[in-house]
Amino acid sequence: MKYDTILPLTFAPRPGAEAWMRQFQDWLCHRLETADGGGHRFRPEEWAHGGGGGTTHTLEQGAVLEKSSVAFAAVWDVMSKPLAQRLRLRDPRYFVASLQAGLHPRSPMVPGAHLHLRYVEAATGEAWFGGSLDLTPTYVDVAQARWFHQQLQEMCGLHDASYYPRFKAGADAHFYLPHRGETRGVGGLYFDRLQVGRDGLFEELLAFVQDVGEVYGRTYGTLMSQNAGRPYAEPEKRWQQLRRGRYAEFSLTMERPEPACRCPQSLVLGLPPRAEWYHHHTPAPGSAEAQTLQWLRPGIDWLHAGAA
Repeated sequence: MKYDTILPLTFAPRPGAEAWMRQFQDWLCHRLETADGGGHRFRPEEWAHGGGGGTTHTLEQGAVLEKSSVAFAAVWDVMSKPLAQRLRLRDPRYFVASLQAGLHPRSPMVPGAHLHLRYVEAATGEAWFGGSLDLTPTYVDVAQARWFHQQLQEMCGLHDASYYPRFKAGADAHFYLPHRGETRGVGGLYFDRLQVGRDGLFEELLAFVQDVGEVYGRTYGTLMSQNAGRPYAEPEKRWQQLRRGRYAEFSLTMERPEPACRCPQSLVLGLPPRAEWYHHHTPAPGSAEAQTLQWLRPGIDWLHAGAA
């Protein structure tokens, strides 16, 4: 079946989701600028796609953040037939509002982080939220990873006690490179489809997604401040480049298809500024690098990891 161009008024998307994502983009950029501390500002760039578009904010060569982007989009489009079949939708027309952030710090002692929040409304009347966030340290600081997960658990507990174990397990499975036998980092949260009506009222699900965004910005700002001044040398930098290679491998080979809501440069924006690959690279036994690899596996109880 051929579908005509979709106009915004064809749908009645919940305006609260789109309006909040716009506001959250500004809030997160301001918080990251403050934590970066170098006087650098995010540069906005508007773009259009089919029925809709968005604004991508980028900050490069900051005091702490070497490359970072926070992108908002609201798009009306038609999804591919395979994706519509996977989502079990009879009508492939959709609206999606999305907020995506990718943060790559200069120092190997500061972890990287990712966030993706989306609201999808199908022409069939179905609507749902999806989202993910994860922390990708070059060197795993167990105490900081434990604190990070404790913040996620506390936030999830304000909404549904089952959210943290469910979505933490989802992140363990999603952010995993099977060809490496490694997780991308220390995990976080991943929820693919919280459906309006089946899983809660729109307002309830939006409130949860808002708190996911808030805990991401708050915890990452804290981790930037705690780690930005830690010393490092060339060996740590080389290890960072190798771990960035793992991040790029995941982005290029493991990301799952979803309703498109990205600017044309989104893939490049999300990749680290530099990365390295080696055919054989085995860290020395007992080294900080070898210890980090021991933690990059699914199923770790981060709430109690390393606790006395």
